[in-house]
Amino acid sequence: MSDAQDLLLDMIAALPDPVFVLTESGRYVALLGGHDRQYYHDGSHLVDFTLNDVLPAEKADWFLQEIRTTIHQNRLRIVEYSLAGRDVSGLPTDTGPRGDLWFEGRVQPLANPINGERAVVWVASNITERHDLQGQLQTLSETDELTGVYNRRKLLAELEQNFAKFQRYHTPLALLIFDIDYFKLINDQHGHLFGDQVLRDLAQQCQSQLREPDTLGRFGGEEFALVLPNTELKQALQLAERLRLDCEQMRFASTTNNAAITISIGLSVATKTDRDITDLLRHTDDALYRAKHAGRNCVKYRTPDTGSPPSMDL
Repeated sequence: MSDAQDLLLDMIAALPDPVFVLTESGRYVALLGGHDRQYYHDGSHLVDFTLNDVLPAEKADWFLQEIRTTIHQNRLRIVEYSLAGRDVSGLPTDTGPRGDLWFEGRVQPLANPINGERAVVWVASNITERHDLQGQLQTLSETDELTGVYNRRKLLAELEQNFAKFQRYHTPLALLIFDIDYFKLINDQHGHLFGDQVLRDLAQQCQSQLREPDTLGRFGGEEFALVLPNTELKQALQLAERLRLDCEQMRFASTTNNAAITISIGLSVATKTDRDITDLLRHTDDALYRAKHAGRNCVKYRTPDTGSPPSMDL
């Protein structure tokens, strides 16, 4: 064997990331490199098996689609995907990384067929640390540091997304804006650290009342907003009243005495006259203003554009 061939074999064996050769039918033809068990499992047993032999049907179908798209487009494609050791049948999991892993796949079509089939080279790079860091940074950018709920920017993005669904599919959408009554007095009497704790406890209490698709965010200061997708006015009012009563019953222990709070709530549902979220926000803010001027500790809402206000049984 020549020195050039020896060098080529050494280079292939030393490839840091695993390189798969896969046919358009999903058969593993070869696996090269990727021997660092800190980042990759030993997948040598996969050769001559198919994706459908070793992967759950949904994941196998996804890989097959990516392979066939790459062959059809005849160009390099880059994809990101999640795959854990437990997803691959027969993979030894006593060595190698644990848990859910994220990979960047660089998929390149081969010029010549293998046993009559088109094929691709698939280089899988473990990007789990980068993916997790990106997730953490995104969470930080979307979260209010004090209360742990979403911040204003994320809240408006969720409202925009749900308003687009309302316009396209006419799915109901409700918005609540509420704030703590006389919050300045709480800070003046008990201090700002106590006021911060009130905000945290209030956010936690409200969050515990919500459904998975609902979005709670701190709008600023002592003001919060709540986006309620697929929610009609009657259901939104029932939730608003429940939140108001829950907050009224909360007690906060300070160094001097116990404190109580109340909240005022403005509510609006999206209607066909709303051109964008600015209109919906304005109507909801107007309802909050009326709640404040009605004596606070109450819920006010914009009535629908057509028909009578709903009969409420709160």
